[in-house]
Amino acid sequence: MTDVPDELIRLERSAQEERAALAGLTGDAYEAQWRRWRTASEAVRAAVTRRAAATGADEHEVEHAVQIAVRQAQEDPAVE
Repeated sequence: MTDVPDELIRLERSAQEERAALAGLTGDAYEAQWRRWRTASEAVRAAVTRRAAATGADEHEVEHAVQIAVRQAQEDPAVE
């Protein structure tokens, strides 16, 4: 697995939070939140592309590593 910079983790978390905020919204509120989610998602995609280019890694591998890193960072080691 590729090393995942904190910035990529932060961007992915932000995109996930923006997506989650869509729940229950309708109309203009939904459209506005959808644009925020889309912007956050595009920022993640661009950062993954830059990271892949800088490291010579496959973009899909970088993206997968980011998703795993975010999930691992969210796990509570005290709950097992």
